[in-house]
Amino acid sequence: MTASAATSGTDRRDAAWSPRPPVPRAAIARVVQLAGVFDVAGAVLPGRHDRIAALLEFVPATGMLSARAATAVAGVLLVHLGAGLRRGKHRAWQLAVALAGAGVVLHILKGLDFDAAAVSAALLVFLVAVRKRFRAVPGPRSRWHALAALAGFTSSGFVLGLIEIAIRSDRLVSTPGVKLWAEESALGLVGITGPLRFVHPLAAEMVGITTGTFGLLSVVAAAVLLLQPGGRRVTRTVADDQRLRDLLDRYGGNDSLGYFALRADKALIWAPSRQAVVAYRIVYGVSLAAGDPIGVEAAWPEAILAWLEDCERHGWTPAVLGCSHAGGRAYRRCGLDVIELGDEAILDVGTFTLLGRPMRAVRQAVNRMQRAGYTCTVVRQRDLAPGDLAEVSHAVDTFRNGGVERGFSMALSRLGAPGDGDCVLVLAHDGRGRLRGVLQFVPWGTDGLSLDLMRGDRTADNGLTELMIVTAIEAGPLLGVRRLSLNFAVLRSVFARAEELGAGPVLRLWHRMLKAASRVWQIESLYRANAKFRPAWQPRYLCFPTARDLPRIAVAALTAESFLPSGDSPRRVNVARKPAAAAPRELSSDRR
Repeated sequence: MTASAATSGTDRRDAAWSPRPPVPRAAIARVVQLAGVFDVAGAVLPGRHDRIAALLEFVPATGMLSARAATAVAGVLLVHLGAGLRRGKHRAWQLAVALAGAGVVLHILKGLDFDAAAVSAALLVFLVAVRKRFRAVPGPRSRWHALAALAGFTSSGFVLGLIEIAIRSDRLVSTPGVKLWAEESALGLVGITGPLRFVHPLAAEMVGITTGTFGLLSVVAAAVLLLQPGGRRVTRTVADDQRLRDLLDRYGGNDSLGYFALRADKALIWAPSRQAVVAYRIVYGVSLAAGDPIGVEAAWPEAILAWLEDCERHGWTPAVLGCSHAGGRAYRRCGLDVIELGDEAILDVGTFTLLGRPMRAVRQAVNRMQRAGYTCTVVRQRDLAPGDLAEVSHAVDTFRNGGVERGFSMALSRLGAPGDGDCVLVLAHDGRGRLRGVLQFVPWGTDGLSLDLMRGDRTADNGLTELMIVTAIEAGPLLGVRRLSLNFAVLRSVFARAEELGAGPVLRLWHRMLKAASRVWQIESLYRANAKFRPAWQPRYLCFPTARDLPRIAVAALTAESFLPSGDSPRRVNVARKPAAAAPRELSSDRR
């Protein structure tokens, strides 16, 4: 049973935040988009010849063509504004009002289309009437990016217009000065014929096309950048981090993903009582949280609602990756929808054994590595000497597969920070003493560990990962550890059920699709790597507002996990260069 099914209808009725945009706001967005389609159609379809002939007495042909092109661009922009209007973006509403007002003029200038002008006027009145529904604040830098694009394209068009006039100066009527050249180029940016007169009309049209094109480009580029989802600079204070660590000390055992809230790229939003907190990151306009809220479970709704209200205020789409069943119920009570995302592999240290036929493959791998002379050491990070930590850091960089550090929901993306002294490292050496593999586990409360980093030398013998994980399990009693969390297996149930007798055609099709996707994202291989240890599977859930938001959330999640490229520089494990000095303490060595 998923968290969706496990929660009663009363939970949703009690929600203080609505997961779906108010019906009028969604309807407003559709109306604006339909008006945009109408504008594009009006710009493409031919106008009435009698009206065009009458208009030619007052507006030159180039001006009418520019107005027609501008009408098409305005229509496309209105369609583009629909997404921002659904999220309540005030800036999207401002642009829609400006475009509706401009549409009234453009429809008249392109061919005395009074019917279409009346539609734009009605849209303008309608948008003004519903203005209070659009309050989401803009991103802090989108305005300056938009102004830069507007200035850049406009100045480029202006300069190119001057160059066009200079090239055709021998075709000018009389000898106008440079001031009139500048006036001609500037007016051409907005589709108005300037004061210059050319001997051949084609020369004037070429200047008008050049300047008019760059004028339209400047408007389109500025509008797109103005509506780009804003981010948020992470400004966590020392007091915030200390309070978060205090909550993890007391409640970190509730969720194996809790410690990853200490990632440097996650912002924090607190319950008013500061008894609970949600950690999140803004990616492409999606406020992406991971795992459960941290803190007193009774205070979770306060933190969740504070986070959702922050999303509403900024026009962000809220989403949660990998929350537990308890977290899923809490998020659903606050208005989000919930579906099962996959399963987390949990190993019980006390009951784990290598005996029995199901564990034969792991047992053989471990024995093979031991016969080859491989040994493992398990040590707390605070007990590792600076020189040894430097060697581990170098190995982590060397063993990385590719230049990008993957992971977000279950990755810390740093090694050796002074505050991470309780992290556990498993170091594998070959018979010649060379470091060939590294595992890093982060604390999961006081009696658990959660796998963070797994690196191995690709030239090492097969079975290195099995040896390191089994060694970590065997070191559990000395570490005071009762449970280990391994990797997360996305959509594990599909692979497991597809292998069962009687699997239906839909399930088999879904299974084939996931196997194809596994060639890129290793979905199946991660499941197989976990399954060989015979873990207990704990479901993890995805929380989201509406099904319409799932494509955007998927792109944001894949970007956060570094499976899709982003505009940022490639992430790598952040290594602290000055750890506290201490003598190493071996908790487990080779198994004979």
